[in-house]
Amino acid sequence: MKRTALAVAALLSAPALAQEPARLSERARQDREIVYLLRDPETHAFDLYHDYTESKEGTDKYLNVVRQGSTVSHPGARVLDTGEALKPEILEGEAITAALLDIGEPVRPDSEVVARGASVRLRISETYTDPARYRLEGDELVWDRSFGRPRNAVVLPAGWMLTASSIPATVTETDDGRIRLDFVNPRPDEIAVLIKARRRATLSRR
Repeated sequence: MKRTALAVAALLSAPALAQEPARLSERARQDREIVYLLRDPETHAFDLYHDYTESKEGTDKYLNVVRQGSTVSHPGARVLDTGEALKPEILEGEAITAALLDIGEPVRPDSEVVARGASVRLRISETYTDPARYRLEGDELVWDRSFGRPRNAVVLPAGWMLTASSIPATVTETDDGRIRLDFVNPRPDEIAVLIKARRRATLSRR
């Protein structure tokens, strides 16, 4: 199992924010919205992206630690201010320590960091595989994953319909006919989201 972190160098010139307790200022200022685009559940894989604005003066990197049990592939990042695509680099274990990157937890031999370039406004994208939290049980899709950010969205695979959600969500249909669930988390901790879905019946034409 891999622990992965995303590190984005960001040399910023924004004015420093007034000093506030971290537990208040970070949560109140956080503007990150993450969108999960589920692939077929047999693959246990899903694409995701989130946009992030860094406005704290002196910040020179962005870290995104992938939770244990997930593996990451196809990392990408783009500077939304300019459209520039940034080249990812994956660092593991001792390489994280050598790069002096603080991922907020002890660095293990299987820890990874995806290092990218500089920006103020970034769009981060990756593909995750997580058999424990995204799976097929019989003919039912099961998504069982906690969300810590204020705004999260899950888009079901094409051809699937929602049957249950443990947390209230705004349910809409995307332009290409997929079901999207938008969750709001006003709490300072995580919400445990359990989603179930089934394939839509195919209607025969006469």
